[in-house]
Amino acid sequence: MTLAHRYADTSKPSGSRKLLGLSLIALMISGCAVSTEPLNNHQTLQRAKQDMSQMYLNQEPVSGPITLHEAMARALKYNLEARLKLMEQALSERQLDVASFDMLPRVALEAGYTGRNNISASSSRSVQTGTQSLEPSTSLDNDRDVADLTMVWNVLDFGVSYVAAQQKSDQRWIAEEQRRKVVQTVVNDVRSAYWRAVAAERLLSKIDKLLDRVNAARRSSERMSSRSIGDPVVALNYQRTLIETTRQLEQQRRALSLAKTELATLMNLPLGTDYQLAIPNQKNLPVPQLNVDFNTLETAALIYRPELREQDYKVRISAAETKKTLLRMLPGLEVQAGGHYDSNSFLVNQSWADLGVKVTWNLFNLISGPSAHRAAEAGEAVAEAQRKALSLAVLAQLYVANANYSEAIRQYKTSQELRDIDDKILVQQRNRYRVQSIGELDLIRSELNAVTADLRQDLAYADLRNSYGQIFSTVGLDMLPKTLPSASVADISKAIASQEQKWQQGDLSDLKAAVNAPMK
Repeated sequence: MTLAHRYADTSKPSGSRKLLGLSLIALMISGCAVSTEPLNNHQTLQRAKQDMSQMYLNQEPVSGPITLHEAMARALKYNLEARLKLMEQALSERQLDVASFDMLPRVALEAGYTGRNNISASSSRSVQTGTQSLEPSTSLDNDRDVADLTMVWNVLDFGVSYVAAQQKSDQRWIAEEQRRKVVQTVVNDVRSAYWRAVAAERLLSKIDKLLDRVNAARRSSERMSSRSIGDPVVALNYQRTLIETTRQLEQQRRALSLAKTELATLMNLPLGTDYQLAIPNQKNLPVPQLNVDFNTLETAALIYRPELREQDYKVRISAAETKKTLLRMLPGLEVQAGGHYDSNSFLVNQSWADLGVKVTWNLFNLISGPSAHRAAEAGEAVAEAQRKALSLAVLAQLYVANANYSEAIRQYKTSQELRDIDDKILVQQRNRYRVQSIGELDLIRSELNAVTADLRQDLAYADLRNSYGQIFSTVGLDMLPKTLPSASVADISKAIASQEQKWQQGDLSDLKAAVNAPMK
């Protein structure tokens, strides 16, 4: 059979393959004109409804007055910012898993069809005589099916990918330290908002009653002034004093009115939820004592503070970057292996395997490598300098927190004494008012002083508890243990209360472990 007869039926592609080619061309043309529609109000409304339904999903209901430790537990479990950090930490772990696959060889599978509209034929010409030495011939079918499975492994790429995976692992630990920092911040915010909310729940009713009395006195004075009873200057001064009293009460009310809303936001309770707080007895509020050696706190702060540990990991990442610059200047050993298939009928073996080894070396890396290495070393030095500066700042923060705690104790004791005196004065003024020895304005002033003293004492106590908790937050100690019996609000609350009680009793077991054990 002649060559022409052999290819008489295969000189043109089949109709189905033509249709496939035209379809691919049409798809490519249509893909160049892609556009999207803007979001409409209905879509954003659906998104808003979905977000609102999921914000407070699967939360344990509030079954009674909320204590401080329950508020902390709810915030740690349901606060959206804390949950976001948990998700970011999980994302870092997934990215580490992805980076680990970069160390594996590259394996590629290819399969397809190739065809042409005429015969791939060629002839030869003599280089000596310039005449054609062979008649035109071919060794290739017009239509072929081909497949390849190849594996390429570069030792240099493996080394660089291994160092990059170590950097991803350190970034995962950085995400963990950032989560710890968010947890400590949330706990501090809850502590501050809780005690202000306690003051609000205790004093808002008193402020409202006193405001009603002041407004009634103002209306009475205005009626007397309208009837021209008494000295008009005296009446105006009286009204001015009452208005000033109203302003002070409104300022106090404003400072307290949003405390419960802020606390509800931290606990991720639906806004507008009517919840009650466990109000402690104002007469018997415990004063937290710092029964921990300050030198131990200093050492523990340098070990456990999340920002310092995060900086340690950044130093390791910078050191790994220095290693990568050195590796990139080395030659790479590349191993190739694969299996192949070709339906070409002229081939004696239509399937085969091959193996190869070669050395690759990007010589330009030898030129740019030293500069990149010096830049990486400079970055490593900067990271270490930042860590040292941060260490000094942490120690300074610890000293400031301790000073604030000592000052808060003095201010709280002073506010206690002032409140006791104002309470005694109020009792005397009420007795005098009953026998009409003083006027209503003097009694209102005494009641305002008493309410203000109560508010100052509550705020001073809130500041005392905040400054006390800030010491352990500055050290970087966690309120939660490593493991919990369950993730229920009750168990989290018990764990927080137990940890805080241990610190107040001067239990140094955790701190001693932090000081004696090096960071792994």
